[in-house]
Formats: sequence, C-alpha cells, structure tokens
Amino acid sequence: MADCDLLVLGGGTGGYEAALRAAELGLKTVIVEQDKLGGTCLHKGCIPSKALLRTAEVWALAKDAGDFGVQIEIKGLDYPLAHARKRQIVDQLHRGVEGLVKRAGITVYHGHGALLPPSIFAPAGAVAVEPKDGQTEMISPDKIIIATGSKPRALPGLPFDGERVISSDHALLQETLPGSVAIVGAGAIGCEWASLYADLGVAVTLIEMASEVLPLEDEEIARVVNRALSRRQVRILTGARVVAESYQKTADGISITVAVGDKMESVTAGVLLVAIGRAPVADGFGLENNQKVKVSAQGIEVDGHCQTADPNIYAIGDVIGHLQLAHVAVLEGVTAVEQIVGRNPESIDYNRLPRCTYSRPEVASVGLSERQAKDKGRQVSIGKSYFKANGKALIAGDSEGMTKVVCDKERGDLLGLHIVGPHATDLLQEGVLATWMEATVFDLAATNHAHPTLVESIRDAAQSAQGRSA
Repeated sequence: MADCDLLVLGGGTGGYEAALRAAELGLKTVIVEQDKLGGTCLHKGCIPSKALLRTAEVWALAKDAGDFGVQIEIKGLDYPLAHARKRQIVDQLHRGVEGLVKRAGITVYHGHGALLPPSIFAPAGAVAVEPKDGQTEMISPDKIIIATGSKPRALPGLPFDGERVISSDHALLQETLPGSVAIVGAGAIGCEWASLYADLGVAVTLIEMASEVLPLEDEEIARVVNRALSRRQVRILTGARVVAESYQKTADGISITVAVGDKMESVTAGVLLVAIGRAPVADGFGLENNQKVKVSAQGIEVDGHCQTADPNIYAIGDVIGHLQLAHVAVLEGVTAVEQIVGRNPESIDYNRLPRCTYSRPEVASVGLSERQAKDKGRQVSIGKSYFKANGKALIAGDSEGMTKVVCDKERGDLLGLHIVGPHATDLLQEGVLATWMEATVFDLAATNHAHPTLVESIRDAAQSAQGRSA
C-alpha cells in the first residue's frame, strides 16, 4: 500500500498550491522540500525583489514631492532598513504559507528528495528523503509532481562568485548599494534591476544581445521602457555580446569587453549582474532512474496537463521551462492535480496567461504582440491609448506609457493586450479575463468604465482599434 496518494517534490509556489488543491480534493498529500516552503518566488524572487522596487519607487516619488506642493526634507536612503522591511514581508508570508499547509493536513518532509526506480510495488517509484540531520526516509506515493524550480543562468565561461559576478539571488542579499553596475540581459529581471538601481542613484549599464530591451514584449511597448530608462541615465547597449574571456577584476570592481556590432567597448562597473534567464533544476533528483521521464536543456518534457510520459509522474513550474512565472506554476500545479483525480481540466494555453515586468514604468501583456499576430498571418487592427491623455494618470503625476490593443481586423477577436505605464500589472487583468472569456474588442469598447481611472485606457484603446475616438 502506498504511503500517500500524492508526493510533491518541491514546496515552491507551484508545489504548495498543488498540494493544497490535492488536499482539498481528498488526497493524502506529502511535500518534500529541502529548504523553506515558498521557494524562489517568496524567498529569492517575486516578493523580495518587488519589496525593494517599492522602496525605489517611493524614493523617486519623494524626490518629486515638490511637484505636488508637498515640501519635505529628504535625509537620505537607509538601504539596510529597506532590506529589513523586505525580510519582514517575506517572513509574514512564509508563516502564512506554513499555516495554510498545516491546516490542510499536508505532511512536510524537510530534506532532499530523489526518485528511485519504479517497481511493481511502487509504479511511480519510491522517493528517498535525506534530511540535513537524521536518517533517510523512504516514501511510496501513488503519484508524484516534480516542482524543483530553477536557478539563475551564468554566462558561459564566467561563473558566479557572489561578490563581483552576481545573480539576482545575490543582489537581493546585498545591503550596500554598489556605485555602479553592469547588467547583462535586459529581459524582465534585468530591466527591473536596472530600474531599481537607477532610481537609487547607482550608475547602470544595461547590455542586451537582442535589438531592443524586453525582447519578448511588443516592440512599441519595449521602446517606452528604453526611453524611460535612458532618461534616468541608464546606458543601454543593444545588439551587444559580452566577451566572457575578457572579464577582469579591478581594484574597485570589474571590467569586461562588449561587442556592439563591429565595435568593441570596454565596460567597467562595481559589479556585474548577470540576468540572462533561469535554468531548470532537474539534476540530482533521481530522474535518470525513470526512463519514461524525458529531460532536455529546456526542462522536463510534459503534455498540456503537465503529465510526463510516465502517467504516474507530473512536472510543473520552472522545471518544465515554459513561462517561468509563479502564477503560471500555480495553474500548472492545479491542472496536474485535477488531471490526477480525473476532473479532465482544459489543456493549458500559455498564450492566455499574463506576463508582468515591475520596472518603472511597469509592463504587462497577454496574448500576441503586433508582430507575432502578423507573423501568424492575421489581419490585425491596432488601438492605442496614451496615459498622457488619461486624467487619473495626470493626477497621479505618472503619465508615461500607453495601452495597446491587438485584435482581428474583421471579427474583432482580442489577440493581445499590452500596457506600459502606471499600475500596468494590475490593469492587465481586465484583458486576461477578456481573453479567457473570448471577449472581443467590441466588448471592451462597450463596457462602461469609471472615470477618472487608469483602466479607462483599455476602453480607449479598444475604441481606437475600431476607428473611434475615445
């Protein structure tokens, strides 16, 4: 007899949410986690980084307080205190997660888990759990969900040292701001750190191999971020490749050569922050003991319900290499559990899931960009609304950016919604719901929106896509 119905290997956001759903559905559930419940998002990613970004936002707003008629004296930035606030938020949420899991009756084993070969007695394969202190325990589950997450990618030939060559994980622990930083990679993580550092007075060089920052976003949206960062004195090098073998430590930092087109430029900084993405963590968990579970450089291979080729084993979150976002991992975890219990959930459509970047200005999108839609052969209509014409944005003193709608020219199907500007990550949800409900641009344009609000920009962009004035 199995020791449990479901074992979740990894207690990050996707893992513990999958376990909670399993417990709700009556499964005897176990989580194996070698560190703390909450995983990367809670302890090394989403939450702590956004806490520091909020500090940077408040600092920038305080410096502009005079524009609102508020005269204040700014004594300075207490960055260690900002980190203390960050830790307080993380600790509070961590206690909340522990309480949820405990109340759900889920057993948590703290240790490193590894799959053993399947057998007639354990078709999914037993899991050996090795705690930091104590004897190894064997658990035999009916089903397994692998949720082992990801880690920052290093530049080939230039490993992290945690001091001069750092990842975002390291940056979150540094309570002293560097005088200058070179950031390699201008995706979401790179742009967030560039924004944070620039607001806090750090000299930033942002290096991106693609032709634009935020290369996965709509080009017009990315250009707004490029201009915003440039105005805050961020030096941006696009179409640029770092020559890793040129790296040198200097007396007060680093130097490295960057190839920009046909030219070579020397970049010096206090630290080199590498933000070129995250690699799935699939090694060391005994996956090689199950020949049906296929692992590639992109992660564990699964179907639309997160099931591997072994019907007893599922995988979710960053380790499967799709959209590496916490809310996506939650959906994957819930989908896997509901497939396990026979509820036949919908296959995951990643095109309908929200993507967010918490720089200043924020960026949020769902669906296809204009270029992606055209590349798919769609005849599109584009609608735009600018926050400089939005009353609430002007009142808030934050009117940079735009909302862009991409829709089918004839039928009005909503193909994509892209926002760059104030509270973009909150505003996007109307577009996400519209996408899930298969609403059209006509529906968005006809929906009455309160005035003055930022969300009016979505209605205005939808009306613009119809050739109407807002």
